[in-house]
Amino acid sequence: MTKKLLTDDRVSRDTYQHWPAWGNGDSELAQTWSLAMWVADRNMITAYGAEHTRLRKLVSKAFTARRTRDMRPRVEAIVEDLLGTLAAVPHGEVVDIRERFAYPLPVQVISELLGIPDILRDPLLRTVHKIMDTSASSAQVKVNELELYEHLRYLISMKRKEPGDDVTTALIQAHDDVDGVLNERELVDTVLLMFTAGHETTVNLLDQTITLLLTHATHRKAVTSGAQSWENVIEESLRLEAPFPNLPLRYAVSGIEVGEGTFINEGDPIVISFGAGGRDSKVHGTTATQFDPTRPNPRDHLAFGHGVHHCLGAPLARMEATVGLSALFERFPKMQLAVPVPALQPLGSFISNGHATLPVLLT
Repeated sequence: MTKKLLTDDRVSRDTYQHWPAWGNGDSELAQTWSLAMWVADRNMITAYGAEHTRLRKLVSKAFTARRTRDMRPRVEAIVEDLLGTLAAVPHGEVVDIRERFAYPLPVQVISELLGIPDILRDPLLRTVHKIMDTSASSAQVKVNELELYEHLRYLISMKRKEPGDDVTTALIQAHDDVDGVLNERELVDTVLLMFTAGHETTVNLLDQTITLLLTHATHRKAVTSGAQSWENVIEESLRLEAPFPNLPLRYAVSGIEVGEGTFINEGDPIVISFGAGGRDSKVHGTTATQFDPTRPNPRDHLAFGHGVHHCLGAPLARMEATVGLSALFERFPKMQLAVPVPALQPLGSFISNGHATLPVLLT
């Protein structure tokens, strides 16, 4: 049923067209709801029909199979630098492997892809981290939103003055050179989407896969010995611990019957849980909540979405995870958690699925 909804033309992600309660952004809900920012942006992920096709086409050039292959040597170099730094940690010292490895790898990759300068990267990251906190008050969310867009507009102005061989520059050129291809709001929000989705999801993928392998010795031994593939381990991690388990919102363009006697009315908002879909026992059997990389159909999950909104960056995320994780476990074969599993704290978000910290002993 979830896949049917994700490919149903009667389901839209365009808040302005298909959610009457939004009131084109002028309603009380739009002004006061603490999650408003998650549905208010204007980019391919919140577009519908021809508008979605137009915006996706602009971004797809950054994630071709060839470009992903060409980025692999740079990813390998970043991984090697991070592992070299970790190797210098004194024996017995606890390391937050999320902060020291899972986080900086995808951040560096997406920053270079977008051409984000070092001077702006940390302020932008801090603000993105704030908007991931879905427990924040509506007042704090407004402050975070203003701060975030200030950083993004500054980035756009910098790249206009000093263009480079990067995706942000290419988007600016599309906006400036071709009428009607990309307006200013879409330009800013597309950069926001690519930066946020381009690192936060991969951070969580690395974080959760490390955790799963450190708590499942048999599967860890199988993958590090070559008996099991990293591809299957990564896909199983995506299935069981979707990096973004929930991503609001979708809307019914017209009435939809989703089961016998169950209807979604026109204009109703819809939350599709990608995380729950990965644990559906009707699809994955009685072991749906267990980590098992030997499943026969490893890519049968919704972690990267489904249908027209399937994540363009999925091949890049998979490549980063394969390169990074295989090198990490090869360099530190005795790595172990430094705290009991129940002590690991989740992020304060129902959108982003990772740990606040992931303390380990490397040796």
